[in-house]
Amino acid sequence: MKKIIVLLLIMTTAISMVGCGRGNSSGNSKDITINIGIQQEIGPLLLAKQKGLFEKAFKKDHVNVKWTEFQSGPPQIEAISANHLDFAGVGNAPVITAQAAGVDFKEIANTKQGLKGDAILVPKNSSIKTLKDLRGKKIAVAKGSSGYYLLYKTLQKAGLKDSDVQIIQLQPDEAQSAFNSKKVDAWSIWEPFISYQTIKNKSRVLIDEEQLGTYAPSFLLARTQFTKDHPDLTVKFLKVFEEARQWEKNHYDEAVSIYSQAKNLDSQVVKTALKNNPTVTKPISDSINQAQQDTADFSYAQKIINKKIDTNKVVDNQFIEKALKK
Repeated sequence: MKKIIVLLLIMTTAISMVGCGRGNSSGNSKDITINIGIQQEIGPLLLAKQKGLFEKAFKKDHVNVKWTEFQSGPPQIEAISANHLDFAGVGNAPVITAQAAGVDFKEIANTKQGLKGDAILVPKNSSIKTLKDLRGKKIAVAKGSSGYYLLYKTLQKAGLKDSDVQIIQLQPDEAQSAFNSKKVDAWSIWEPFISYQTIKNKSRVLIDEEQLGTYAPSFLLARTQFTKDHPDLTVKFLKVFEEARQWEKNHYDEAVSIYSQAKNLDSQVVKTALKNNPTVTKPISDSINQAQQDTADFSYAQKIINKKIDTNKVVDNQFIEKALKK
């Protein structure tokens, strides 16, 4: 009799566990927490965070929203890989290094073309006038970021190797301090740091993507398993992002004020950053993907990544196409 009771208890527990497993994978959105990563940037993701748009949109689905702020794209990729993030906005290079590392994610929307989103800055009185003047100089950059790719493309254009300069790997906050105190000679960085430095400190842009003739697009990424488990919530996420983008467009001055307060930036810095790197909400086009493929091929040639990749394999436009339908 004791053996029978024990067996019944084991069977009951097993059935209960199977039932729980099925419930979690069925797509039921109750008691789900969506984890969103955000960088130190200005744009619809920050606007949605400040206005609580995701929280409002997901409340009726009994879905919670958790935000985590990051310094740059690569740490967000690590968080996606560890299943700690479901959505993130990143630049071109982190996407490529993530794919090369086998991280399971999808590009679900193109958010920026990135012609002026990144630049190499030098102080206003710097002796660096040309790209060749970078030889022997200390250059701050976040490893694996869009600024990292820009730096390597710049060195190639100047006929320099990475061994010809001193690459100092720093996250933006640390890099800004080092740049302002002249502990580094140049800084490869993105908006809004570019606008802040050029407006407030009269720093000079040595080169940007437009001058290089390259694209540095940005994307919204999603953890692949999340998109499979919750396709409707993935579409809703993109709808809210587009709602925030449209709100910024239609309430520009108010949006600038929100960004200024959130990041403690002068309104002119915010306006310049928005102008230099405007946001879109689009499917990933063939031309944008080709730009990514070019970046991937270059990164492989420069040994930034250790294998060749097909960038089209992480593109998944089905969600943004549904989200943009009237």
